[in-house]
Amino acid sequence: MAAPPSAVRPPAVRPSAAVLLLHGGAETGLGAPLPGPLNLPAVRMRPFARSIAGAIRGGGAGPGGGGVLVRAVRYAHRGWNGPREDPLHDAVRALDALGREAGEIPVVLVGHSMGARAALRAAGHPLVRGVVGLAAWCPADDPVDQLAGRDVVLLHSTRDRITSPRASQRLTARARRAGARSCLVAIRGSDHAMLRRAGAWHALTARIVTGLLGLGPLPGAVEAALGLPPDAPAVAGTLDLDLLEG
Repeated sequence: MAAPPSAVRPPAVRPSAAVLLLHGGAETGLGAPLPGPLNLPAVRMRPFARSIAGAIRGGGAGPGGGGVLVRAVRYAHRGWNGPREDPLHDAVRALDALGREAGEIPVVLVGHSMGARAALRAAGHPLVRGVVGLAAWCPADDPVDQLAGRDVVLLHSTRDRITSPRASQRLTARARRAGARSCLVAIRGSDHAMLRRAGAWHALTARIVTGLLGLGPLPGAVEAALGLPPDAPAVAGTLDLDLLEG
């Protein structure tokens, strides 16, 4: 008997894990994101998706990443929109849909700017094991209790003029006190769009994602920083990309 139209058909090969990417956006904007290549924030995340997929395959996960899904979250609106928190709800819906499709698999969220804020806020979802935030938007009054038990690695340019690297640093300390394993990697000589030193952003993000999924080793300094005690100061968990091990 054919399944009813509303039924969710499981994938042919049940995935072992998933990576969801959340692109940037605007503080306000109720319009729908522009389509296809006109959606520049979404286009910017494509090389991250390729680098992550390549690292997963290179880590011995088998053809196609051994069933590790790499997907982008689709937004209904361009902006965060204050108390509406639209991208947060989009992220939660994507996680719920993934759970219905694939079951209780570990998920790492990778978000840029507004997408990083949404990823951090959605981290309390039971599927989420870790968050990689790129040039994250980290308001001082955003909650962090949902990060307890999660791995949180933020990457931020020291020259970012759109979102604050200091705010990202402070969030890692707040998250650690709330029970997360967290750290910040500072990237010198780059920018908010991650265009300068783009290769370093792509490669480090892919390496961290595979490490958080247990598909490869984390950079030693990142692994050590994630093991800091809850009361460690923010500066103790701040790393310099140029000083990380090769």
